[in-house]
Amino acid sequence: MSWPARNSNSTGTIFPTGATPKTVARSAASPSDVQDDGARRCRILSPELRLRLLRRGDMKGAEYPGEKWNVVSAADAGWNVDLLAEAKAAARQFGSIASVAIHRGSVVASSGSASKKVVIRSVRKSLLSALIGIEVKRGRIRLDNTLGELGIDDVAPSLSEAEKQATVGDLIKARSGIYHPALAESEQMKADRPVRGSHPRDSHWYYNNWDFNALGTIYERATGRSVFDGFHADIAVPLGMQDFHPDDGAYLRGPESEHPAYHFLMTARDLARFGLLYLRKGSWRGTEIVPRAWIEDSTKAYSITPDGSGYGYMWWTTGRDGEAQSEATVLRNADLPRVRYFAHGGFGQMIGVLPAAELVVVNLAVSRSRSAEEQRRLGDIVRLVARAAPG
Repeated sequence: MSWPARNSNSTGTIFPTGATPKTVARSAASPSDVQDDGARRCRILSPELRLRLLRRGDMKGAEYPGEKWNVVSAADAGWNVDLLAEAKAAARQFGSIASVAIHRGSVVASSGSASKKVVIRSVRKSLLSALIGIEVKRGRIRLDNTLGELGIDDVAPSLSEAEKQATVGDLIKARSGIYHPALAESEQMKADRPVRGSHPRDSHWYYNNWDFNALGTIYERATGRSVFDGFHADIAVPLGMQDFHPDDGAYLRGPESEHPAYHFLMTARDLARFGLLYLRKGSWRGTEIVPRAWIEDSTKAYSITPDGSGYGYMWWTTGRDGEAQSEATVLRNADLPRVRYFAHGGFGQMIGVLPAAELVVVNLAVSRSRSAEEQRRLGDIVRLVARAAPG
């Protein structure tokens, strides 16, 4: 089942002030426009055999996309199309530019323009997490290196000696204890930022743009290339992303910090490949792209956040087993598989990975403030898709 396309609001592509990325023209075809040879051959099979093959994941093209995404009929694959229609309505009410649901490597539902490039905001942090994992295996980045050892500092008031004892591993878990002003902080983040020196390293979780931006600097010094060039070479090209180019990235710089924010323009169909890479534990057609152990470590909860979520290596994840969660959190997540993790960005940018359901859900949305009721619809999209899945 393909959700009907709808026009997106151009405000969803506004880039941060002072950053005007050059974008490169790519095919405007959406995932629902094409099917690979395996899917075309599948049309001659009986509906019963086709459904059996889809459920087993044996049909050619079902594990990974080719040059374009394979598309299957949700109804033929045993999905609840009424619930998918509700998910489509939730996406429309939320203000989604594009929503895509990937099951076992094929598109089962899509809405909006999956080929439209949008600022993905804090989803960028999960992309950098993958790049750091690649470099940890290569030996160019070590999680136990301290900022002092790496020569990382900042503008006045510069880092104290105690702050320089924070490690790369502390930063990637947002547990550095460094509360220096940072680029791309929201007003709420500024208001919530603890006082400098109030928490030693690895003793307190705070969603900290200083940590995330400094990790970009650490990556670039270790590799000698930009975050955008690294992502293109090590992830976009091996995964066959249809749209991303290094020119689709730009830095936000300012007097608050010497560590810029690294912003990406990306499409929903390319982010879906990234989500599928994580669903496949870092392997793509038999080749390891991101180390499997890194993905397993990244999606564990090292902290429980105030709303009851878990936080890993720049991924939002489920809480640790046995951790107390609020009644509201339990009820909110009752329709979701126990193990799941998300890359989240402001205003509704999201990659959701649900391993037990073999499902990836991507949403890109118009960047605007939303009421609490509207915000809940983003979770409704994922819950409805998960409930609609066969079995």
